[in-house]
Amino acid sequence: GSSFLYGYNLSVVNAPALFIKSFYNRTWVERYGEPIGMETLTLLWSITVSIFSIGGLVGALSVSLIIKVLGRKGTLLLNNVFALVAALLLSLGETSRSFEMLIIGRLIVGVDSGIALSALPMYLGEISPKHMRGLIGQFNAILICLGVFTGQVLGLPELLGQESRWVFLFSFLAVPSFLQLCVLPFLPESPRFLLMERRDEVAAERAFQRFLGKKDVSVELEEVHAEARAQTTLQTVSVLQLLRTRSVRWQLITIIVTMGCYQLCGLNAIWYYTNGILNEAGFAESILPYITLSTGAVETLAAVVSGLVIERIGRKPLLIFGFSAMAVFFSLLTVFLNFQNSFPWMPYLSYICILAVIASFCSGPGGIPFILTGELFEQSFRPAAFMIAGTVNWLSNFAVGLLFPFIQEALQTYAFLVFVVVCVLGSLFLFIVLPETKNKTFMDISQSFTKINGLPLPPVAQEMELVLSVSPHSDGKQQQSKMESSF
Repeated sequence: GSSFLYGYNLSVVNAPALFIKSFYNRTWVERYGEPIGMETLTLLWSITVSIFSIGGLVGALSVSLIIKVLGRKGTLLLNNVFALVAALLLSLGETSRSFEMLIIGRLIVGVDSGIALSALPMYLGEISPKHMRGLIGQFNAILICLGVFTGQVLGLPELLGQESRWVFLFSFLAVPSFLQLCVLPFLPESPRFLLMERRDEVAAERAFQRFLGKKDVSVELEEVHAEARAQTTLQTVSVLQLLRTRSVRWQLITIIVTMGCYQLCGLNAIWYYTNGILNEAGFAESILPYITLSTGAVETLAAVVSGLVIERIGRKPLLIFGFSAMAVFFSLLTVFLNFQNSFPWMPYLSYICILAVIASFCSGPGGIPFILTGELFEQSFRPAAFMIAGTVNWLSNFAVGLLFPFIQEALQTYAFLVFVVVCVLGSLFLFIVLPETKNKTFMDISQSFTKINGLPLPPVAQEMELVLSVSPHSDGKQQQSKMESSF
């Protein structure tokens, strides 16, 4: 009901595009007695598609305030209201003869996605044991890919990709939202949020017990207490305060670069060439939707494999491998596109490169930036960090959609070389700056940036005291509390 809907809305408008434009034209004729002009139709369709990103930006900008009031779980529950309202508007737009309802519905579902892409990774990161934080966090990316694939499948002509059924593609938005409303109330709130921000140790203990399936969670509670003592402030900081804080300067730069590369690496632009390459390869127009399903299947499979190996390989190697592999396959794609008409088998190699680019993206860059945003910041900085990361994400998304057609027109088949540069620079930055966060506590990760931020290293004794200290109410016999906890 969260990241799945984001992925679904990325692909759901592709199949019914001609039917929606036809509806716009009919509505225009009924209102004004003449067919809609081509320029006006193109403008309305562009607004319908791109306003999703505007809504995402609004959601990202508002998530910090909502989370502060409602918490992680409460924000995810409230977010379903946006999805249900959007589903209602999008479903009733044709019946009401109102294309404005479709545009507003796309805006609202964009708000839903903007909130979800911040609140869900934050919640998953805070409830996960450290040795499983990458695996559980990668479910965000897996569900995005699954949402894209579901939109492609439901958009097939045999299912809902027909003029008489396209409205039901948008009605489907209500299904995952309703399921989340039914299931999420039975899950606990983030124990870190309860203990560090709400000061409710009893509720935090119950949440830990339910998540971990054991009664004694004193070690986990003490680790959160130690993290709280190590923080510079226990109050949730604003974006402005985050920007001014020297101790998180390079964490913030890392997240901005990583999230910018996530959108600017060229995956969204790859779809511009897919159908053209398939046509050049000789595939009939009628079977293109079925062949395009391979892209969604490869996306989902690569994300699942990444989730299975992330705790063994680590975040940093997967990110660097993903961006580096994308640079290689974009370079090969540029070569193959230049010889597209020279050899009859060249389009097949181009399409293989497209699949390889998609798989490379989903192997690491497709999900790990969201995991890192939750890992690189302490509890008090996390909401503001997700707000900045979300803003960079949606602005970069909008920039690619706006600028790539001009880049494509100017550079033709060499347009993908721009993304080669982005991927190479991103890989170099991550290799130099990013520490590995696998199987580390949030406090360990924060201390990894101490030197690069120009701060003095904490004394060994102080560091040991922070990690191993026990509650003042515990007796001296509790040696088990000095054991490293799963969180």
